[in-house]
Amino acid sequence: MNYKRIYVFVSAALLMTLSATPAVAGNSLLDSLQLKARVGYNIGGTAPIGLPATIRSIDAYRLTPSFMIGIDAQLPFDAKWGLLTGLHFENKGMDGDVTTKGYHMEVVKGESRLNGLFTGKVQQKVKEWMLTLPIQGTYKLSNKVQLKAGPYLSMLVSKEFSGIASDGYLREGDPTGPKIIMGDKEGEWATYEFDDDMRTFQFGVAAGVDWQLSCRFGVSADLNWGLTGIFPGDFKTVEQTLYPIYGTIGVFWRIR
Repeated sequence: MNYKRIYVFVSAALLMTLSATPAVAGNSLLDSLQLKARVGYNIGGTAPIGLPATIRSIDAYRLTPSFMIGIDAQLPFDAKWGLLTGLHFENKGMDGDVTTKGYHMEVVKGESRLNGLFTGKVQQKVKEWMLTLPIQGTYKLSNKVQLKAGPYLSMLVSKEFSGIASDGYLREGDPTGPKIIMGDKEGEWATYEFDDDMRTFQFGVAAGVDWQLSCRFGVSADLNWGLTGIFPGDFKTVEQTLYPIYGTIGVFWRIR
């Protein structure tokens, strides 16, 4: 884990959060600065936009411990509009099974590293622990309901992309290459791991709603859509660009 990079990211996030304050220091808006602590649960997946022909079916989806905790600072511009930013620590995880046909993969079976087109079952696990900096405009529909939308930047502090290829075969190299059988038991199947190939920084957009239930407590719902794939553009081992797309259900507590 690169602690220096984490320190720089956190420092920059805090600076951006606080830098909005001087812009309104000369008027009463500063007195309306709001602070909210948040806790949420992320539900979604890391997937291509549109199911490619090489993925024949999604067979299973298992929930993972994908929690979010953070703090937001919000500055109102007037009775309706405002600016929200903050710092969140969260996990965007996925654990699922798919059936593939002719899907390009690089796997390890025994002592051999193989590259080719796989037909069979694939179990995929994704874990992305990250620090996220949102920058959102806010609009109050009423005293209780507020909309918010804007971009976000995330820095991964821990990452995993791994899985198992089984119940099928791999054509090494191209569709006419040697056929290598993958069984359904440990020792017969193949594995893959591309943790080190994943991006450290992700960029995307988010939109959501906060519903104030009392003067302090409220609930929220958000959609976070990654605009950058989890792998760099020159990474071709996985044939499709995979985007992190997650919804977040949460609660918040107004500190100030």
